[in-house]
Amino acid sequence: MNTLETWTYFKGQWQQGSVPLMMTTTNAAWLGNTVFDGARYFEGVTPDIEHHCARVVASAQTLNMRPFLTADEIVNMVKVGCRHFEPSKALYIRPMYWIEDGMGASLPDSTKFALVIQAVPMPDPKQGFSACLSSLQKPHPNTAPTRAKATCLYPQLNLALHQAKQKGFDNAVMLDADGNVAEFTMQNLMYVKDGVIFTPAPNGMLLNGITRQRSIGLLKELGYDVVEKTVKPDELVDADEIISTGNHGKIIPCTRYEDRTLPQGPVYQNLREAYWKFALSGESRPLIIEAAK
Repeated sequence: MNTLETWTYFKGQWQQGSVPLMMTTTNAAWLGNTVFDGARYFEGVTPDIEHHCARVVASAQTLNMRPFLTADEIVNMVKVGCRHFEPSKALYIRPMYWIEDGMGASLPDSTKFALVIQAVPMPDPKQGFSACLSSLQKPHPNTAPTRAKATCLYPQLNLALHQAKQKGFDNAVMLDADGNVAEFTMQNLMYVKDGVIFTPAPNGMLLNGITRQRSIGLLKELGYDVVEKTVKPDELVDADEIISTGNHGKIIPCTRYEDRTLPQGPVYQNLREAYWKFALSGESRPLIIEAAK
């Protein structure tokens, strides 16, 4: 049973707790036609919420759904939903679209929507996390709907995460279909070498994350050189710092990669401070890089 404090918007109303969304005949339940996004509320703010809501609409369109709410409408819904919780709680915000009807071929006009908000604490950045290189790879755009934040992509990531935990690590670095570094299982990745930040360039095989894009912009404002490029697995072996960016924990340091201990270095510390300063300002501004579609 899910014990997290939860509020769900479905079929035009807010309901407390976990709410049944699908029937046994729901197309998405057995064929995976579902998209979602993840956003955060913490310390009274929802950074980049407008970009997260825009992305779930774009993801739905990519999977041939008919999203019937605009990004702005979802943002306003999020604001209402967050008021059901104590202001001091950190929340995980998940808008979802899925296909209800269809045998094999889905019926786009049967698109459904729900918004789930749960009280989920922010992870403690002081502990960092460990990671290893996964034997599993991310799919090529010709083999999966990688342009969308689609639920069907996540079983592969979950397998990689379980594989890493069985080896005694918290997370895993996944390669893309060409054998180059893509990202962590569910977070984007950047590393530091000699004061320069490197991060895998979006190539259709990694999610061009919103927190990733925001972090690149903030690092450039701080005066750092940020290079988006093809990253080979060996480049992580002697990195000075490795950092994850993602919605769940925002900016978290990788403190052990394979058998190497890594510091919570100055780039990580400066980026986390800059991100929190941006987030707590409540400022809404465009991303330097257009959000992934």
